[in-house]
Amino acid sequence: MIIGVPKEIVIGENRVSVTPDTAKKLIALGFDVIVEKDAGSCASFTDDKYIAAGAKIIENVTDLFSQADIVLKVQKPVFNHKLNKDEIDLIKKGTMLITFLFPLNFPELAKDCAARGIDVISMDSIPRITIAQKMDALSSQANLAGYKSVLMCANELGKIFPLMMTAAGTITPAKVLIMGAGVAGLQALGTAKRLGAVVEVSDIRPSLKEEVQSLGGRFIEVESDESMQDEGGYAKEVSEEFLEKQKKLLFKHITEADIVITTALVPGKKAPVLVTEKMVKKMKPGSVILDMAVEFGGNCEPSEAGKTIIKHNVKIIGETNIPSLVAVNASEMYSKNLLGLIQHFSEDGKLKIDEDDEILKSALISYKGEVVQEKVLEIIKNQK
Repeated sequence: MIIGVPKEIVIGENRVSVTPDTAKKLIALGFDVIVEKDAGSCASFTDDKYIAAGAKIIENVTDLFSQADIVLKVQKPVFNHKLNKDEIDLIKKGTMLITFLFPLNFPELAKDCAARGIDVISMDSIPRITIAQKMDALSSQANLAGYKSVLMCANELGKIFPLMMTAAGTITPAKVLIMGAGVAGLQALGTAKRLGAVVEVSDIRPSLKEEVQSLGGRFIEVESDESMQDEGGYAKEVSEEFLEKQKKLLFKHITEADIVITTALVPGKKAPVLVTEKMVKKMKPGSVILDMAVEFGGNCEPSEAGKTIIKHNVKIIGETNIPSLVAVNASEMYSKNLLGLIQHFSEDGKLKIDEDDEILKSALISYKGEVVQEKVLEIIKNQK
């Protein structure tokens, strides 16, 4: 089977789905690998590196899609302005597309793929179970985003993070509040602590308290009888009553913070608003907010996707694709996630799809012309 690696065309996307090192390993598994010209250039992976790994460079993306049996991408298919066609229309029937599709947020795209006979494995739907850890692309990318988010905030804040005693006086440490103690939040916590900040962390899942404290953070707990975590380990959507209770508790912490980093996402839902405009008004002048959920509606009420704005003397960062800012490492990690997936589902250079496999029950979205993932089917049914 032929694996195709197209160049990402979403504006600001610097990652590539397969690095030369992974291409070499895929070829060793029995696959042929074709790569669009300059596909890895934005992540510093040159064409000659792919050629040295045994891959073939394809000049024309149309030719790549027509040849590939498996297409590995980072971003979901979008409109290709250069060709004046949707990427989905370029992918041939029977192709296995493996990418971040976010089908719970974009169920119509899942339907379109099924209608065109494109099979899809969505990397954001990989379950958080032991056997799938090496395929968990959401976690690998969130880990990098958590690290980079702290550096971005530090760059925008007009003060340093650590306590510093000098002849001219003592500099007090910066106060950082992180909302959400998932992979991104915990990495942000660790990074901010290493830089010397005082860090508080809020999460609706009380089970994460011990982990936050082990990294040196103070855990802000909202009391509740609700179950806050689904079977996949992700935060669940909570009631309006709980959100109001959370906002009241966090008001003081937010208004005293120098930096607020929000990471709260609920799969398939609009991101919950945790920082209201009223809270922003009460924050210290020069404070910084980074809204990591801005792509899916945002945790901060005034934030704007793709923009850094100033509201009420507070800088609000709305970067939608933080992993792309560290494209080398992000590509390396995502590529290894894809390799782990293909190793699990292949034999002698061919994919072996078992619909009863525990991983595929979550991650196989469309197959043989039908949407097969239960949660996506339920959303589609409710839309009718």
